[in-house]
Amino acid sequence: MTFEQAEAYIHGKFRKGSTPGLYRIRELLDKMGHPEQNIKFIHIAGTNGKGSTAAMTASILAKAGLKTGLFTSPFIYRFHERIQFCGQQIGDEDLVTVVEYVQGFAETMAEPPTEFELVCGIAMEYYARKQADIVVLEVGMGGEKDATNAIECPEVA
Repeated sequence: MTFEQAEAYIHGKFRKGSTPGLYRIRELLDKMGHPEQNIKFIHIAGTNGKGSTAAMTASILAKAGLKTGLFTSPFIYRFHERIQFCGQQIGDEDLVTVVEYVQGFAETMAEPPTEFELVCGIAMEYYARKQADIVVLEVGMGGEKDATNAIECPEVA
């Protein structure tokens, strides 16, 4: 799989938009062995300023010496912006590797995940593989049914 194929898979295979419910993302993470369970999170929600707050928080944590992930939504210029680690956007090779891995689980689901749920699963696997000390996680649409709420007990919300 090339990067272009991975990106086309993410953007083309699954439903766009929000479909309330956490059952799909929880099923996906369960099939993947719950990579999110070994990660600490700071969960950022709210009406305005989420992206800025998430970026500043991640920068502070990185300056403190922590291996820090940053998950934001949406991207401005390119998909890679959504999934960052230690100040660097996810690379093409890492993205392809993780997409291929997650694809195997997503394809077995009776009700496939939405695009955002798929991206959340990809991010969780990537951060687990990188052994992140902490991930700053920005909500998507927000609310109790937002896929980012599949994480258990963030350090700060």
